[in-house]
Amino acid sequence: MKIHEYQAKELFRQFNVKVPEGGVAFTAAEACEVAGTLGGYPVVVKAQIHAGGRGKGGGVKLAQSVQEVETYANEIIGMNLVTHQTGPEGRRVGKVLVEQGLNIAKELYLSILPDRATAKNIIMASEAGGMDIEAVAEETPEKIIKVFIDPLAGIQPYHLREVAFGLNIPGAAMKSFTQLLSSLYRLFAQYDCSLVEINPLVLTAEDEVIALDAKMDFDGNALFRHKDIMAYRDTDEEDPLELEASKYNLNYINLGGGGNVGNMVNGAGLAMATMDIIKQAGAEPANFLDVGGGASAEMVENGFRIILSDPNVKGILINIFGGILRCDVLAEGVVEAARKTGLSVPVVVRMEGTNVEEGRRILAESGLDLTTAVDLKDAADKVAAMVA
Repeated sequence: MKIHEYQAKELFRQFNVKVPEGGVAFTAAEACEVAGTLGGYPVVVKAQIHAGGRGKGGGVKLAQSVQEVETYANEIIGMNLVTHQTGPEGRRVGKVLVEQGLNIAKELYLSILPDRATAKNIIMASEAGGMDIEAVAEETPEKIIKVFIDPLAGIQPYHLREVAFGLNIPGAAMKSFTQLLSSLYRLFAQYDCSLVEINPLVLTAEDEVIALDAKMDFDGNALFRHKDIMAYRDTDEEDPLELEASKYNLNYINLGGGGNVGNMVNGAGLAMATMDIIKQAGAEPANFLDVGGGASAEMVENGFRIILSDPNVKGILINIFGGILRCDVLAEGVVEAARKTGLSVPVVVRMEGTNVEEGRRILAESGLDLTTAVDLKDAADKVAAMVA
């Protein structure tokens, strides 16, 4: 689960990670009020959406007066902000963060995230802060420092020194930097984060180390331990279909990009294989939908309805291996869903496993226009031909 920058900075403050003074505003008038509490100008007006690259898209402005704060806030709040992370459709901005300007001497990059290849946490840092870290990694990988930490042992003083020396932190700022990094790691571990990122982390002319930006992502499977973090959830930033699917414990991801084949599969690996073979057949998957091994007919029905809610879907491929989810249960759910939603697109069904003959009988006797397939390749070829 992602949260906004201003929310991440609230957590940073709780862990004594220094951030600029500021506050969130939902209107231009509120933005002016916040600016008036910051002790002078310039101040920064920053769009709050769950995406990076906001400055390049016109979502970050430096204001030299209260009049400019009002102007920029009016421009940003309500705009459709397009960045490299939002896709061409962009995101509507509903609020801004207004912060004090800083006397910046140097910009750095700092992040902490899990590294699955080593089963350790990794600190990634670079002196090339304030830039797209992906471009730095591709063009000048030698500028990125990587420090690996055993999650059982935790962060140690030598880890802190390795990062600090790698970033050429000046002696006067060494203590504040190592304290910030230690606190940031504690926050990362305590809240089961999948990412904590600061870009840029700045050194000021006064040798202060301040998190000018803040990005946090949390492991969704661990949120039951963090009810306070759930309060930060902004459903306006989530895909409506994904939000609807979460109500029924369905693992649904809208792939976007104009995909035309909706998928319903039981098992994440099988779902990914299904998407691959759809592309090989010449069509484009529109979604990832894993109904799970223990899905009920009601869950199948809700999954079917959510797939049909996507206007880009021109055909549906149902690929089920019956184990815990029996084929007859799936068939009952599909038939019920098709009757309730009014089937408007062709559906290809491939099923194998427990009670497969009964499942096929239910589909055959339903009176619905459902196409059965003998295997996965046959199913992909048939649905691709239907949506072509």
